[in-house]
Amino acid sequence: MTDNWLTQLTGARKPIIGMAHLPALPGTPLYDGAAGMQHVRDWVARDLEALQGGGIDAVMFCNENDRPYRLDADVASVAAMADVVASLRGELSVPFGVNVLWDPRATLAVAAATGAAFAREIFTGAFAGDFGLWVRSAGDTFRYRREVSAEGCRLLFNINAEFAAPLAPRPLADVARSVVFSSMPDALCVSGPITGQPADASGLAEVNEAVTGSGVPVLVNTGFRVANAPELLRYADGAIVGSSLKEGGVTWNRVEEDRVRDLMETVRAID
Repeated sequence: MTDNWLTQLTGARKPIIGMAHLPALPGTPLYDGAAGMQHVRDWVARDLEALQGGGIDAVMFCNENDRPYRLDADVASVAAMADVVASLRGELSVPFGVNVLWDPRATLAVAAATGAAFAREIFTGAFAGDFGLWVRSAGDTFRYRREVSAEGCRLLFNINAEFAAPLAPRPLADVARSVVFSSMPDALCVSGPITGQPADASGLAEVNEAVTGSGVPVLVNTGFRVANAPELLRYADGAIVGSSLKEGGVTWNRVEEDRVRDLMETVRAID
């Protein structure tokens, strides 16, 4: 695998993007109104310190705990997420991205407001799942990105949605090839069926083969951990990781610096 924009951005051969999951934000059912926004900022600041202390290559901020999820993010959550990311920019020593679940426009709005280098979302495709029907158009995404002057923000396309299935199923390799041809992604993210469950190695291999030569990196999007890193990185240009870096491997817990360090040492040791 050759260098791509992500290796150039991070300086890493196989970049690992660590998730900075925000606690529930205002306007969502789990928000802790008594603790307020300072609790959210403090929580994310501690996780960010652990990620960077453990040697992560990049971070991505995400409103992971805004459950139950919606397909159109609440205005209060979008404002709060922009506030948190902006308040921590001075603490960042690595590149960062954003993801506002599960809303491409909200994601790009936060990216524009904070200067994010990249953004991840379901930017194209039609899916049915836990949150209803998802219909996304890359054409809309790119036009909105231009509208908010965020052309410098790279787009990481989830090509198989967590918690959902495509309405018109096709082999994942065909989807990858089609998205690269028609939708101009900056990277492809390959997921397992749900947060914390790994992408299938054979599926990764097929996607990698399908887009070889395109210059579009392929990323493991879920379930990445020390035990499967050597196998999955045979077929991917990098990975996004969250749950396995948390206390007990539980998505909602704090990031542990030792877990980050162990994973990064494993990745660096891969030929």
